[in-house]
Amino acid sequence: MAHNIYLYILVAAAVSFLIRVLPLTLIRKKIKNRFIRSFLYYVPYVTLAVMTFPAIITAPQVPAAGILALIVGVAAAWKGVNMVGIAALCCGVVFICETVAAYLIP
Repeated sequence: MAHNIYLYILVAAAVSFLIRVLPLTLIRKKIKNRFIRSFLYYVPYVTLAVMTFPAIITAPQVPAAGILALIVGVAAAWKGVNMVGIAALCCGVVFICETVAAYLIP
């Protein structure tokens, strides 16, 4: 069976295009249903969370460092720290945790 990379790329592009275009062409009037509107309002946040949270825990070499960084990041966000500050703080937490773990675990 021959693998044609161009066919795979074409199919992926078509599916991606249809996912973006079909809602625009099928739904032309304003959505009045409160449930659907609230559902669509939260979709970007849920999508971001689903993509981000597993990476936070699995990206560091020590999973506990990721969990601790997540806790520190949530606390910093709760206090009103901006996104750049939260990112820097979380990176620092992971760096410190992994450095300590490197000295403790031979």
